[in-house]
Amino acid sequence: MDRLLEYIGNHPLLAGAAGLMAIVVLGFELRQRVHSAASVSPGEVVRLMNAGAALVDVRATNQFKDGHISGARNVPGDQIAGGVAALDKLKEKTVIVCCDSGVTSGAAARKLTQLGFKQVYNLRGGLSAWRQDNLPVVRG
Repeated sequence: MDRLLEYIGNHPLLAGAAGLMAIVVLGFELRQRVHSAASVSPGEVVRLMNAGAALVDVRATNQFKDGHISGARNVPGDQIAGGVAALDKLKEKTVIVCCDSGVTSGAAARKLTQLGFKQVYNLRGGLSAWRQDNLPVVRG
């Protein structure tokens, strides 16, 4: 401990820069946590859907037709990035976003939050996690 204090005394600029860097990293991490959408498990998605949540699948239309969660509406992720007027009526509802792995839908969930949606969740693990829990998918 004495050597650390001696180092700080001998190198105040380096010690200050390290402290400032730690504060910047902490601030960035906190900002990311506040601005990121919450993720929910497949079981929690079922509970939220039973309570009236809307499910938005952001995969491409052909992937959606190959298999999706019943009741999901398909809005490809690139359309969400530009803002989707068709989803505006869901701004006050709970919205769950899903994709294959949860990565693309996470970005879409953050975008929806930025667009003013009140409660947005991301299906953690995406449709892969949904299928792994042996939950049903529909085709068409």
